[in-house]
Formats: sequence, C-alpha cells, structure tokens
Amino acid sequence: MAYVPQQIDVVTGEQYRYALTNFRIAHDKVEEQRRQLEEQEKQVALLRARIALLEGTANDEQQEGRHIGGSSVDDFSIKNAASQLERSINRWAADIVRAPPSALSDIHGAALGDITGSYDPVPYDVSPMQVQNILRHAMSEVIGSEIVNNLVVTNSPEANVQLTRIHEHLFARNPVVACVWRRQTFSAAVETCDPEMTAAILAETLPALTKVLGASVNNTAPILASAYTFSRMLHSAPSSSTDAFYRSFVPELGSILYPRQIELVRRCLRSERGEQDRVGATIFPGLVKVTRGSVPATEQNQETVHTVVRRAQVICECALVSSGNVPMQE
Repeated sequence: MAYVPQQIDVVTGEQYRYALTNFRIAHDKVEEQRRQLEEQEKQVALLRARIALLEGTANDEQQEGRHIGGSSVDDFSIKNAASQLERSINRWAADIVRAPPSALSDIHGAALGDITGSYDPVPYDVSPMQVQNILRHAMSEVIGSEIVNNLVVTNSPEANVQLTRIHEHLFARNPVVACVWRRQTFSAAVETCDPEMTAAILAETLPALTKVLGASVNNTAPILASAYTFSRMLHSAPSSSTDAFYRSFVPELGSILYPRQIELVRRCLRSERGEQDRVGATIFPGLVKVTRGSVPATEQNQETVHTVVRRAQVICECALVSSGNVPMQE
C-alpha cells in the first residue's frame, strides 16, 4: 500500500507577519476603545457624585446602590402614593353622592361646567355613578394642572408660577442644572399649603362646584394636602435620572381612547367590538417623565421626550352611560 503524505497548510513568512501586524493593530484599537469607555464612565460617575454632593444626597445614593434588581424606589413610591391619592379622591366623591349638599343634577352641572366652560343644563337625568365620576374628573384636573404641573414651593400662587417658568427655562438650556435647581428649591419649600391658598385654587379652577358644595368643600383639604405631598415627592426626591422631571396629564372628556395613555377601570364593550369609544371621565391623572433628546447638552435644539410612566385611569363613555344608580365603592 502506497504511503500518501498528509497535506499541511503552510503560509509564507511574509503572509504570517502581515496577519500578525493586522491582528496587533485591531487589538490596539479595541484596547483604545476600552480605555475611552472607562474614562467616560469615570467622568459620568464624577458628575453624578458632584450632583449628589450639591443636593446633599450622597449618602442616600450610596445606600440605594446596595439594592440589586427589581423596580427602583422611585417607581414603587410613585405607584404607592398615587394609589393612596386615588382612593382619597374616590372616597370624597362617594361621600358627596351619599349625602349630597345639593341636588345631584346641580352638582353634576356645576362640575361639568367648570371642566368644559359651558354651564348649559344637562338634557338628561344623571345617575349617582355619573356624578361621582365627574367629581373625580374635576378633582383630577385640579391636582394635575395646579399642583403637580406647578412647582408649589411657597404659599403664593404668583411666586409658584414664576418658579415654574424659571424651571422651564433652565430645563430648556440644561436639564441637569434644572434638576439640581429644582431639588434645591424644594428643600426650602413649605411643609403644607395654607388653607387660604387651597381655597384660592378651588375658587379659581372650580368656582361653580365650590359654590354648590358649600361648607362640604372643606372636605377637599386632606386631598389637596396629599396631592401636594405627592407632587413634592415627584419633584424633590432623588431619582435614577438626573435630567428628567414629571408632569401629569388628564385626557379630556369626549376625547378618543389611546391605549398607551389610558387604562380603563371598567370594560369597554364598544372597544371589544372594534368600535371607537371616548373618554367618559378621568378618575385619576396620568404621569409622564419629561426628558431631553440624546443631543449634547450644549446644543439648544434638543427635542423633549415624554415617556408615560403611569397611564391615566379612565372610564369610557359607554360604561358611564350604562352604569347603574349605585356609586362605586372601594
């Protein structure tokens, strides 16, 4: 049997040196990129440490860093506080329906008029369910527009409006600076809102409803106090983002249902049939996190990004119309 020599792949010395040179070049480039990434991480860590030092929360961030996995503390706090506030609003509305200080039709008409700006009489009889939910919608608009979306730092509405405008101006220029400024400002905020200020907010936003409710309007004070605590937590507490802030939104009555923005608290039969339905009432505001686009902070043309972190709690028109005459209970 003849011997068949095995074939061996051989390269010339020149080819070997060429491949080795290219490998070294590629290795050096990868190593250089790794060093650049490490340097960037160091700079980001120094920046975060500097921000924490300015805010006086360096120790808190070190403790938070020991927690691994799961949702952040901010997300849990937001969910828990929002749920408690939502229950308070529902109890307030249910108590009014159980022992109305005026006729239910008058209460419904006043709330609807304050929301829409039209005080024409409603051409149909309203059920207690409809009254309860329109009250929850009215209170949601007050909390969203007057407390969460405003920086309530003092007991002066005019000063709070000016502070809110300053924050918007700073955020448009540099979100990180705006974040530090906002938290530093809230460190000197009032602990609670004066009764005169809460009364002024209600008189301005819900004038007709305030008049119809009479003395029972004082029962809204604990709700507005809880709303202020909720707003202060959103705007002043340290979070995982140093370049973002929160705003609330309330879908308008009769607007189209957008699944990404709303969460139905009752079944919508029309939507299940593939038909379009609309907002009957918003029983608790939604929440968005506002950030700037991934453009260098030195540029002024960054786009604002709104990320829904908690969808608005909504009951649709068909569920509201078909609701019975018994108010919703917790």
